Amino acid sequence: MKWISKNDHTFLIAGPCSAESEEQLDTTVKALSELTNVNLIRAGIWKPRTKPNSFEGMGKVALPWLVNAGKKYNLPVGTEVANAQHVEEALAADVDVLWIGARTTVNPFAVQEIADSLRGVDIPIMIKNPVNPDLQLWIGSLERIAQAGLTKIAAIHRGFSFYGDSIYRNLPQWEIPIEFMRLMPEIPLICDPSHISGRRYSIAHVSQRALDLNFNGLMIETHTDPDNAMSDAKQQVTPSSLQGIMDGLRVRESSTTDPNFHQKLEELRNQIDALDADILSKLMNRLALSNDIGQYKLEHKVSILNLERWDRIMKDRTKLGSELGLRPEFIEKIMQMIHKESIKIQNQVMNRSLLDESIDD
Repeated sequence: MKWISKNDHTFLIAGPCSAESEEQLDTTVKALSELTNVNLIRAGIWKPRTKPNSFEGMGKVALPWLVNAGKKYNLPVGTEVANAQHVEEALAADVDVLWIGARTTVNPFAVQEIADSLRGVDIPIMIKNPVNPDLQLWIGSLERIAQAGLTKIAAIHRGFSFYGDSIYRNLPQWEIPIEFMRLMPEIPLICDPSHISGRRYSIAHVSQRALDLNFNGLMIETHTDPDNAMSDAKQQVTPSSLQGIMDGLRVRESSTTDPNFHQKLEELRNQIDALDADILSKLMNRLALSNDIGQYKLEHKVSILNLERWDRIMKDRTKLGSELGLRPEFIEKIMQMIHKESIKIQNQVMNRSLLDESIDD
């Protein structure tokens, strides 16, 4: 089977959230086989659910449904595994690709169990990010699988759980997969817009965002009758809708051979580099003043935090930023980070004697 390439941005994984019946899988895979761009069929055999008494998948009885449909229509198939028993049963059924889900990635013991069960079997495997935004936990899961001897490894970004309201089911927090790509440049990265969106109407938008960030492909849940699906009905699309989404996406090149482009881009980047150096220099000067303020407060026995001053700073800086065309949310985050560092510096100044005593002890 064709595996995911770091040079490709069009690898498409599609199929239902759950395997529900033999007929459902045959009908779905047949429809997907008639599309020109599907590389791998997905279907959940075991479904970890938040609450008991929810549909948790058909179990191993559905494995031959998935595998036989894939062979019938000449498409490789993959499913999620959460423990060694799942791995054993999937391998025995001749499943082509496995993936570790977000609820399993969060548990190093479970990932290690899966890695140990895969020793000596070089099957392609994908690892979804953990439900919480922990980049090192995600990377650690890939390292455990790699140390077991597997070589065809990819990561899947499906967003992160959160508390509160959002247009997303799982927050994408794009800065985390971007940092993943920086730290693990050799690992292909797939986006799962279905789980990020939670609603089918925003899948195209999230998919385009992922492609614009140089993801290597997409995993989109596809069902012939999504409104009546037994799990995640609202985020699944029909095969024809999937084709429409894919036809509407714009795959941009990560670079170009046009020398004029590179020359102009280098000029702009040089300006950014100079501005970054200026910003960092000014930040250093600002934090040096925080050190002076901490010393002055220490001498006059004044506490660190002044809420009235901090509230005024946030309002003034946000207003100034907005007048300059900057988003208020952006300014708030920057000022909060600066304030946090300023508090840390003042605390070190004002409690240095206590710190010295603790070191002496």
